[in-house]
Amino acid sequence: MSVTVTELAAREIQTIMNQQDLDAEKVCLRVGVKGGGCSGFSYILDLTETKRETDEIWEFDYEIKNNEEANDFNLRVICDPKSYLYLNGTEIDFKDEMMGRGFVFNNPNATS
Repeated sequence: MSVTVTELAAREIQTIMNQQDLDAEKVCLRVGVKGGGCSGFSYILDLTETKRETDEIWEFDYEIKNNEEANDFNLRVICDPKSYLYLNGTEIDFKDEMMGRGFVFNNPNATS
C-alpha cells in the first residue's frame, strides 16, 4: 500500500508550488506524523528537497485541469518509516467549503 493524493489535493499542491516558485522536478511532498494533538498525533505536510535513504517514495502523475487548459503534474510523496506505520493506506484530499479549507487525511488506521 501507499499514501495517495487525490487530484483535487494535487491541484492545490501544484498551486502552492507555483506560488512559491518551487521546481516540481526537485521538490517532494513529505507526509508524516508527530506526537501531539488531542489524539496523540498530528499530521505533517511539507514541501522539501530533502530525501533520506530510508524514506518511502511514491510517484503520481496527474493531468491537472485549470479552466480550459490541462497540464501534466508529477508529484513525489515521501514518508519516513516510523510515520508510514501510521499512514499506510491514507488518502490525502483537499476540501474547500464554507466551514473552511485545507488538506484532509482520510486514514483507515485512525482510531479516533
